[in-house]
Amino acid sequence: MEHHTLHRSEGRVALVTGGGSGIGRQICVSLAAAGHNVGVADINTGGATETVAQIENAGGAAIAVAMDVTNSDSVVEGRLQVVDELGPIGVLVNCAGWDQLMPFIDTDEAFWDKVIEINYKGMLRTAHACLPDMIEVGWGRVINIASDAARVGSSLEAVYAGAKGGVISFTKTIAREVARKGVTANVVCPGPTDTPLIQAIVDDSDDGDKVIGAMTRAVPMKRMGQPSEIASAVVYFASEDAAFVTGQTLSVSGGLTMA
Repeated sequence: MEHHTLHRSEGRVALVTGGGSGIGRQICVSLAAAGHNVGVADINTGGATETVAQIENAGGAAIAVAMDVTNSDSVVEGRLQVVDELGPIGVLVNCAGWDQLMPFIDTDEAFWDKVIEINYKGMLRTAHACLPDMIEVGWGRVINIASDAARVGSSLEAVYAGAKGGVISFTKTIAREVARKGVTANVVCPGPTDTPLIQAIVDDSDDGDKVIGAMTRAVPMKRMGQPSEIASAVVYFASEDAAFVTGQTLSVSGGLTMA
């Protein structure tokens, strides 16, 4: 049993991208409450610092990490900071994301690049940086936040939905590659969730209330999700209890997707 206690997930180090607000912030808070030491990574350092303060006030341990997931050097440096200050990263959560609502034919290549760099390639960069240590130690959890937009399609979010679909396929493949290394890789797909990003997207559009109304009506439970409900799924995937669960996509969306 000596060897097994070494592999307990409690007290392990988690790196969470997009940890400065919304779902990412709640994931950081919930992982800290579950006993993880958390590297709160965000391009918005003010937001990350605020998340850290919340965690410390609750008795947890965390550090703020300035990280731009669209920049490989920034990702590598951020990872080094976490390893130096907290220790080897056992749990990687990719939550950094961005979108704007518009019909695909109104988008241009610069927009495609931004959406893909943040929502898809950002995850490639962090996984590439963090997986080698997990494989070497023989324990790891990669948890990628996609979106139900990837599973059902979502009008006005074509490029985003495509990028998140890529996240799902990539995660399944990584799960296969590391299945015998003690590392799992899973996806959590939120449906419409009450966050600052959704609020910004709605404020940005002419008929914001109609957008929110349509989103809510599409959900069988007829409400938006709360960040804490998404975070619960992440905490499970990060846990020792989920050691035999890999390559899975779990929708936390009030039944918007049923698979």
